[in-house]
Amino acid sequence: MELQNNKSISEIRAGLREQIVTVEPADFEPLALKVFRYQAQYNAIYQEYIQHLGIDPELVSSLTEIPFLPIQFFKNHRISTGQFHDASVIFQSSGTTGQATSRHHLYDEPLYNAVSHKIFQQNYGDLNRFHILALLPSYLERNNSSLVYMMQHFIDASESEYSGFYLNNAGEMLHKLKYLAENPDGKSILLLGVTFALLDLAESSYDLSFLKDTDHLTVMDTGGMKGRRKELLREEVHDILTDNFMVDAIHSEYGMTELLSQGYSQGSGLFTPGYSMRILLRDINDPFSVTDHNLGHSKTGGINVIDLANLDTCSFIETQDLGRFGDKPGTFYVMGRFDNSDIRGCNLMVL
Repeated sequence: MELQNNKSISEIRAGLREQIVTVEPADFEPLALKVFRYQAQYNAIYQEYIQHLGIDPELVSSLTEIPFLPIQFFKNHRISTGQFHDASVIFQSSGTTGQATSRHHLYDEPLYNAVSHKIFQQNYGDLNRFHILALLPSYLERNNSSLVYMMQHFIDASESEYSGFYLNNAGEMLHKLKYLAENPDGKSILLLGVTFALLDLAESSYDLSFLKDTDHLTVMDTGGMKGRRKELLREEVHDILTDNFMVDAIHSEYGMTELLSQGYSQGSGLFTPGYSMRILLRDINDPFSVTDHNLGHSKTGGINVIDLANLDTCSFIETQDLGRFGDKPGTFYVMGRFDNSDIRGCNLMVL
């Protein structure tokens, strides 16, 4: 019986996995509800959380009725759906000394790679159209960053001898950037970096005047001061970066250790979620009051994420971020984070 049950789980998962790779917008909600019922049955932590809330999964009929797992569960529990033995990769979030960090077990590397590649392609085109210069010092200093993992695959897919990571060798990176700026070859340049590193470079003594006439450079901010600099408003950061890198807009990536899908902003902080994601907002004072449509520009709420790529962990995450919807359906802004975010939210379970 156990083997038959395992086979049944495997068959269900395989069907869902195939649909996740190719899902179209019109089919997102039905598929998300299928994933929800699958995870409600086969994810022990999520199942117990739902039971504590007194929710019958079979009665859930819309995205806003789905219970979202508070993201801090990834700090204290191994979140997995189905019967897996060892994860091929374990991503871990950054944190200060003594602080609990999130751990996300990756059981299906090909699914993660397929989804992240497709999301990037839908926003920017094929990866082999880019030279990718990744300025991620704080991430490279540890070996379990999901962002570094993703960027390594992007760098490989770019098929460029100039693509690569840069830790403490900004001079070498700028030498390559200058060469690419002055010798266009039909490819675009993607300079992607953690916020503090981009600011350090922008405000350094390096001469960036060679970027003045470059029209094939994209600067992408992945967020985060990591305790290296004073926190600034996004608008302040992007004003500094646009002025110094001489670009019209600063692009951004929205992702985190607990998510396998990404959102991208091509300017002004307005994000478009990946095809495998949906953003919902919950009431700041009532985490169970959730909406999936714009209630007005002044309405700010907690960001809940549906991430279908999290098939083997949990696809329904209550994050610690604050956001609001944009004018275009599905788009969103990130406004900041909850105060005392490590202790907020629903804490009905103690496992």
